[in-house]
Amino acid sequence: MAATYDFPSDLLAGQEELHQVRAELSALLKRLPWSVEPLDGFSDAGGWRKVERPASPGWTEDEQAEVEKLRRREHELAVFVSGHRFWAEVTAADRMNARSSLKHAREED
Repeated sequence: MAATYDFPSDLLAGQEELHQVRAELSALLKRLPWSVEPLDGFSDAGGWRKVERPASPGWTEDEQAEVEKLRRREHELAVFVSGHRFWAEVTAADRMNARSSLKHAREED
């Protein structure tokens, strides 16, 4: 039977927000053009697999700012979660399982 952990509410909230920020960032990056700067499209059929990209208009200043804001928040949350005082209470041998359990805690609810 897998061990259960009594995660502090602030750690659970931080992990949940980290999931949300990562999902939001991923969705945003999928919507944006492939290049931050405006670039011409290209096609390369000479390699081991064909690579094609359409012309990219680049990202607007607002889009760049939004990506930067989300990346900064993702970093802050990752540092908060990974450096939380709770991890000092978990034995070194159990930390990997505890971390995995935290990542999936919302699925268990």
